Amino acid sequence: MTITQADFGVTSKGQSVSLFTLTNNTVTVKISTFGATIVSIQVPDKNKKISDVVLGFDSVKGYEAKNPYFGATVGRVSGRIGQGKFTLNGESYQLAINNGPNHLHGGLEGFDKKVFQASVQNDSLQLVYVSPDGEEGYPGEVTLTVTYTLRDDNGLVIDYHATSNQPTPISLTNHSYFNLAGHEAGSINDHLLQILADEYAESDLKTLLNSGRLIPVTDSIFDLRQRLVIGERIHDIPGGGFDVSFKHPNQSLDYVCARVEHPDSGRVLEVMTNQPAVHLYTGNFLDASLTGKQGHSYPKHSALCLEMQNFPNAINLPSFPNCVLKPGEAYRSTTIYKFSVSS
Repeated sequence: MTITQADFGVTSKGQSVSLFTLTNNTVTVKISTFGATIVSIQVPDKNKKISDVVLGFDSVKGYEAKNPYFGATVGRVSGRIGQGKFTLNGESYQLAINNGPNHLHGGLEGFDKKVFQASVQNDSLQLVYVSPDGEEGYPGEVTLTVTYTLRDDNGLVIDYHATSNQPTPISLTNHSYFNLAGHEAGSINDHLLQILADEYAESDLKTLLNSGRLIPVTDSIFDLRQRLVIGERIHDIPGGGFDVSFKHPNQSLDYVCARVEHPDSGRVLEVMTNQPAVHLYTGNFLDASLTGKQGHSYPKHSALCLEMQNFPNAINLPSFPNCVLKPGEAYRSTTIYKFSVSS
């Protein structure tokens, strides 16, 4: 496995951004220091044709503009926090509002818009950002390390580690948009999807906020335990597509909680995590207005996201797992995206 570094442009604030390339014998992954972002994942199909299977932009300028979190590290808290409000240890906090009346994915300038400090540690890329006390309304100074490792078995491992000098909510995820036919293909309707979860988080169709209740998937449109063609189910989903959290039944890194396959190319993506929720989003708000890599546009349902995280709005819902990081503790989270070709 090799790691190389190149320039990726300069931000509007004058910060230089680097692009690191991780390569093994089969897969090539490109990661930007802007947002600790996955910019490209190039994998072969059954005929050994190489395609880039994640949506994105050609330079840092695209990621600064109207970017729907393509490939980004999202935080401090992924997902929506209702009204951007929470109470912690008797103190009330008001976060930045950036999604209707709510706080989404860390706020106006979350981790996705920060330049990380990079270093190569053995066969891994390590990216570090220190978030100051009060950033986007959150308490405490948080030191975040995101480590990317490309294994010989074509598993891309993302390890998150964070500490804080004050109690603060934290739930990190990666927001890559996958299309196994290639980022330019335009639709995921022909993909096969399976999510091995018995329950999903109930949410309000208008606000998209979780209620705190977990609902059995049995006999519902959210039962994805048997693999299905996405295009045969996606149009039945209220709200224009999937945007739902499933309860992870195992939280073991040996357990494949989600599997996506593109039959024509044979490409397969398997996902493992130690987090309590698997959030499925099918690019419902993409509208072909963005110019992505190589000048391609990305219409609605042109990709899907599999976000491994705590349940959104958990800070306000005691029925969900605790998301508060305390001084002296360490937040640790791992996600593995593993690529293969079906036999």
